[in-house]
Amino acid sequence: MHDAYEPVPILEKLPLQIDCLAAWEDWLLVGTKPGHLLLYRIKNNAGTNRFEVTLEKSNKNFSKKIQQLFVVSQYKILVSLLENNIHVHDLLTFQQITVVSKARGATLFACDLQQSPSGEAQLRMCVAVKKKLQLYYWKDREFYELQGDFAAPDIPKSMAWCQNSICVGFKRDYYLIRMDGRGSIKELFPTGKQLEPLVAPLADGKVAVGQDDLTVVLNEEGVCTQKYALNWTDIPIAMEHQSPYIIAVLPRYVEIRTFEPRLLVQSVELQRPRFITSAGPNIVYVASNHFVWRLVPVPIASQIRQLLQDKQFELALQLANMKDDVEGDKRQQIHHIQNLYAFNLFCQKRFDDSMQVFAKLGTDPTHVIGLYPDLLPADYRKQLHYPNPLPSLSGAELEKAHLALIDYLTQKRSHLVKHLNDSEPSTPSPLMEGIPTIKSRKKLLQIIDTTLLKCYLHTNVALVSPLLRLDNNHCHIEESEYILKKAHKYSELIILYEKKGLHQKALQVLLDQSTKANSPLKGHERTVQYLQRLGMENLVIIFEFSPWVLKICPEDGLKIFTEDLTEVETLPRDKVLNFLKEGFKELTIPYLEHIVHVWEETEPEFHNVLIQLYLERVQGLMKQYLNSLPEGVPAVAAGKEEGDLGEFRNKLLCFLEVSTSYEPGRLISDFPFDGLLEERAVLLGRMGKHEQALYIYVHVLKDTHMAEEFCHRHYDKETDRSQDVYLSLLRMYLSPPDVHCLGPIKMELLEPQANLMAALHVLELHHSKLNTTKAIDLLPANTQIREIRVFLESVLEEKAQRKRFDQVLKSLLQAEFLRVQEERIFHQQVKCIITEEKTCRVCKKKIGNSAFARYPNGVVVHYFCCKDRGVCPTEQ
Repeated sequence: MHDAYEPVPILEKLPLQIDCLAAWEDWLLVGTKPGHLLLYRIKNNAGTNRFEVTLEKSNKNFSKKIQQLFVVSQYKILVSLLENNIHVHDLLTFQQITVVSKARGATLFACDLQQSPSGEAQLRMCVAVKKKLQLYYWKDREFYELQGDFAAPDIPKSMAWCQNSICVGFKRDYYLIRMDGRGSIKELFPTGKQLEPLVAPLADGKVAVGQDDLTVVLNEEGVCTQKYALNWTDIPIAMEHQSPYIIAVLPRYVEIRTFEPRLLVQSVELQRPRFITSAGPNIVYVASNHFVWRLVPVPIASQIRQLLQDKQFELALQLANMKDDVEGDKRQQIHHIQNLYAFNLFCQKRFDDSMQVFAKLGTDPTHVIGLYPDLLPADYRKQLHYPNPLPSLSGAELEKAHLALIDYLTQKRSHLVKHLNDSEPSTPSPLMEGIPTIKSRKKLLQIIDTTLLKCYLHTNVALVSPLLRLDNNHCHIEESEYILKKAHKYSELIILYEKKGLHQKALQVLLDQSTKANSPLKGHERTVQYLQRLGMENLVIIFEFSPWVLKICPEDGLKIFTEDLTEVETLPRDKVLNFLKEGFKELTIPYLEHIVHVWEETEPEFHNVLIQLYLERVQGLMKQYLNSLPEGVPAVAAGKEEGDLGEFRNKLLCFLEVSTSYEPGRLISDFPFDGLLEERAVLLGRMGKHEQALYIYVHVLKDTHMAEEFCHRHYDKETDRSQDVYLSLLRMYLSPPDVHCLGPIKMELLEPQANLMAALHVLELHHSKLNTTKAIDLLPANTQIREIRVFLESVLEEKAQRKRFDQVLKSLLQAEFLRVQEERIFHQQVKCIITEEKTCRVCKKKIGNSAFARYPNGVVVHYFCCKDRGVCPTEQ
C-alpha cells in the first residue's frame, strides 16, 4: 500500500445535515436535509494542501426536499431531483429554468454528457418514475423526450449510463437496458445481500456494478471486461472513478483500489462517510452527515517513488503516463519503469511476461541474455549489472525460462535479419543506465544465434540442426564448436562446419567418428554424402578425403564422382579421371562408363581412354585365355568367351560400334595385327577403309554374315565413300586383293580365293544398293546369264517401276500446270471500269481518281472505306 490521497477537511460540524453533493471546478454545492442549497468556493493555497473555503451563496428556500444534484458546467445548469420531480436551475443564479412536468413522481435520475463527432456536447438524461424509465435530451434550455418510455421490472434503486445502454440496479437484480430503439432488457445477476444496489459510471464509458463486497466492470453489452472482480473490505455505499484509482465510500472509511493491477492502494479513515462526488480530474469530495473532506492527490512523483520501492511497477507506469513532464523526460522515466517491471517479472519467474515487455521496449538482447546463467561469455557478463540479485534457476524452472528466452530471441532475430542491410546502426536500449549496448546488427545476430544454440541444447535438441542449416546462421564458430563437442553433438557440428565453409574440419570429424562403434557417424556414408555436395570449387578437398572411402568401399567411393547431383556432374572430369588413374585405376572404367553412358559425355578423349582401358583388360585376359586352351582346340568367337574376357571384349566391340566420339585414327595403332581382328575391322570401317575391313571379315575371319552386317551399318547413298560399300564387298568376293593389304600381318594367311556364290548372293539381296554397270563389270567373263537372272530381273523390275512412277508424277504435274493456267486466264478476263458516275457503296461519294478496292462480287468502294475485306457492303 502507498498514499495516493491525503484527506483535507473542507467543512466541519456543519449545523445542517448533508443529503447530497455536487461540484465543478472550484465550486462545491451542498444540499441539506431542510432543503437549503449551499454554494462554496474552494481555493487552494499554492504549494500547500490548505484550502480557503468561502460560502458564496445560500438559498434556504431552494426546496423542501433536495434528493439529488448534478452539475452540467458546459451548459451552466444544475439538474436536481426536488420533491420527486426534475428541476433545472441556472448554475450561478439558482434561478429556475424549467421543470420536467412529465417526470413528476421521479425517484432517481442519471445524466450523460457525450461529445458528438462535430465536437458539440450532448446531454442525455434517464429518469426513473415508479416502474418506468423516461429518456430526455437537452436542447434550447429545455429537456425533450428522446424516445418512448421503457417499462422496468421493478422500481430502480441505482442506475448509470454505459454509452448507449443504461445499467439499472433493482432491489434484487441488475439489468442492462439497450437504447437501440427496441429497448431490449438483459438480466445480469443478483444484487446480493446488500440493501441498496450500487451502479457507478467509469471514465471510459463503462460501469462499475457492486454485489455485496465485490465490484465488476461491464461494457454496454453487459460483458465483464476485467478478469477478476474488486474485493472490498466492506460493502461500498458510493463510488467514484479517478483514473487509475476507483474510490469507494465504506461505512467507516474510504478505500482506494486499482483495477489493473488489482491492488488495495490506501484506506482513509473518516468519520462515517456517506457521499462522494468529483469536480474533475484530481478533485474529489467525500462527505458525512456534517463533514466534507477533499481527497488531495499525493504528487505523482512521490507516488511513483513509493510504488517502485514496493515493486508495483504496473501502477507506477500508469501514473508516469499521467505526468505533465517534458516529453523526453517522461518517456525516459516510463522506459526505466518498464525495464524495472520486466526485470521484476523475471525475478517473479513470470518469464513469458517478462520477455514480452523486453521485446516491446527494444532492450539490448545481450542484457536480457545476461539474466540467465552460462549463456554469455564470462568477460562480457561481468560488464552487466542489474537492479537486484538475479534469481537462482535450475531444473524445470530453468527449462521454462529458456523456452521463454527462445521465443524472445526468435522474434528479435527475425527483426534484425530483416533490417540487416540498413545503413543506420541499431539503437537497442540498456536495461540499466550506464550499461554498454551493442549497436552492430551482425554482432547482435552472432550473440543471439549462439545463445539460441545453447538454449536448444538445453530444451529441444531437434531444433539445433535447423538453426545451423539456416543460410543466414551467425553462430560464433569457436564457441559453438566448443559447446557442440562438449555435448557430443557431432552430427550438428558437421552442419556448423559445412555452413561456415570449414569443410576440412567437418571431413576430419567424419573420418575420426567413422571407426567409433557408438557414434551416429560410424561408417563412410556421411563422408560420401558430404563430398558429393562440395562441388568443383572444393576439388582439392574431395581428392584429399575420398581415398580412405575408395579403399574400404570402392563401389560407394566411386559415387563421390558419379552420383546424379549437379555438384558431382559439374566436377572437371579430366581431373577426376587423372586422380583415379593415379591411385584407383580399377575404378577408371566404371567412372568412364558412367560419364559416357549416363551423362552422355561426347568429348573424344574420354571415349579414347575408355577404349584403351577396355583394350588393356582384354589383352591381359586374352593371354590368360589362350594359354589355358588345350592344343588343337580353337578359340570361340569374339565376345563369346566365358568370364571377364567375354564381358570386356563384348563391351569393347559394342562401344566401338556404338560410340561416335572416339578417334579411330589415333587408336588403330594400339590394336595388334595378329589378334582382335573384329575390333580392328570396326576401326577400319570408322576410318572409311572399307575394303581393308571387308578383307578381314571375308578372307581372314571368313564370316560373310559379319561382312554383310558391316556393309549394312556403313552404307549411305548420300556419301561418296560409303555409297559403294556393297560394291567393295562384291569386289572382295570376286577379285580379292593381295594378302598384304592389311599391312605387316604377323599371322599366316592362305591366299584369298574368289567366292562367286557369295557374290551372287550379294547381287540378289542388295541389287538396289549397287551400281548395276559396275557390278556386272566385276563379274567374271565366264559368268552365265542364268546365274545372274534373279539379279537382272530385280534390277529391270525396279527400273520399270521407277519409270512408271516418274511418268505418273510427270502427268500429275502437267495437269496441275494446266489448271493453274486456266485459273489465271479466268481472272485476267475480269474488268473493272471506273466512270465519272461510279460511286462508293459505303460513303456514297464518287470514286474519282481515289484509290479503290473491288470485292469479288464486283462491288467497288474507296480503299479507305474497305474496313473488312471478308465482308462486302452489299452483304451487311
